[in-house]
Amino acid sequence: MATEGPAVRRVQVAEHPRLLKLKEMFNSKFGSIPKFYVRAPGRVNIIGEHIDYCGYSVLPMAVEQDMLIAVEPVKTHILQLANTNPLYPDFSTSANNIQIDKTKPLWHNYFLCGFKGIQEHFGLSDLTGMNCLVDGNIPPSSGLSSSSALVCCAGLVTLTVLGMNLSKVELAEICAKSERYIGTEGGGMDQSISFLAEEGTAKLIEFSPLRATDVKLPSGAVFVIANSCVEMNKAATSHFNIRVMECRLAAKLLAKHKSLPWKEVLRLEEVQAKLGISLEEMLLITEDALHPEPYSPEEICKCLGISLQELKTQILSTNTQDVLTFKLYQRAKHVYSEAARVLQFKKICEETPDNMVQLLGELMNQSHMSCRDMYECSCPELDQLVDICRKFGAQGSRLTGAGWGGCTVSIVPADKLSSFLENVHEAYYQRSNRSLAPEKQSLFATKPGGGALVFLEA
Repeated sequence: MATEGPAVRRVQVAEHPRLLKLKEMFNSKFGSIPKFYVRAPGRVNIIGEHIDYCGYSVLPMAVEQDMLIAVEPVKTHILQLANTNPLYPDFSTSANNIQIDKTKPLWHNYFLCGFKGIQEHFGLSDLTGMNCLVDGNIPPSSGLSSSSALVCCAGLVTLTVLGMNLSKVELAEICAKSERYIGTEGGGMDQSISFLAEEGTAKLIEFSPLRATDVKLPSGAVFVIANSCVEMNKAATSHFNIRVMECRLAAKLLAKHKSLPWKEVLRLEEVQAKLGISLEEMLLITEDALHPEPYSPEEICKCLGISLQELKTQILSTNTQDVLTFKLYQRAKHVYSEAARVLQFKKICEETPDNMVQLLGELMNQSHMSCRDMYECSCPELDQLVDICRKFGAQGSRLTGAGWGGCTVSIVPADKLSSFLENVHEAYYQRSNRSLAPEKQSLFATKPGGGALVFLEA
């Protein structure tokens, strides 16, 4: 249940090769043995892209890949972080003076986000230190939420060290809020599924209040993840935060158009809720109220009846101050249509029609088209990979995660799986003259995994 905290399991470390290896590495690094281990999974979003921060429901599932941290609380107030991957350097800091540098999305800053989130939630000033060794097997910057999994894992590590209790929902909300310390204005999907996931089922995640409902995926199909090998780091690019702002501005203009109190409106979902109408009707209002040509800051001011100074100080975030054009019509159109596709996807999963896999695939294809053309968060490699996946038997294929690189997710009839994997591997990874590192060539079938937990050595 979401009202409970994450599970605590007693395990024989010797029977789990990854835990055993981590324990040995921890011992050679710190000269002691971990007190406990925490894991938090990455996720694949099946449908519902870029709409969580607009207030709309999404449909992810946890993947088996995760962040795993070995932990030992220490008497000093020093936080020592190390990573099993030599690309990520060691880091240490005082537990009572956490500084997160927004200008550099370094790996340890994601840990610090989770740590600081729990620290601030309980209003603690005198925190114990700890030694932590992090081991992640989620490909970084691939759209499978490696960074959010690290934030969630760190939050649960900190909670466990403190001996405090929180429900999974509370943990998800704290971690979603604390990831913003690094400058990413995400909506909360990634942290929610990391804590609320359950093996064998995808989840419809709804916000305000946060809740999760099981969605049973079709038994005759498999979801396959393929990495385009183009890296995209959300915190390092302005694309993501500009989209968040375009949606906010679109919401304000739509609210003004309908004579709603636009100043307090922040999300596109709020406009629909205040008007009490369907998503289909919101799409009609978008056609009516917004024009496809990009808006300049000056035109936005004119529409809202405010000065450029007010726009910059009261509405725009620091990293969107210098943007010259905003595409409001396209972004709103994507969000309202994508929100409707999520609900249709869930309905088809519940009704299980004979052509279920085909119908779900069509929704995934429409989602990709909207991400590509209306939200402009795809890239040539993702489009090529999606085409290849469809060509070799996927009923539907789309980018997943923020986009601009990262992974695709495809729905593939189970009987076509092995030929699909073989053909896509050859067509995308072998034929394209990409200098692809083998560890990035990830193409794998996935099934819904479980959520974050704590391991104690039995």
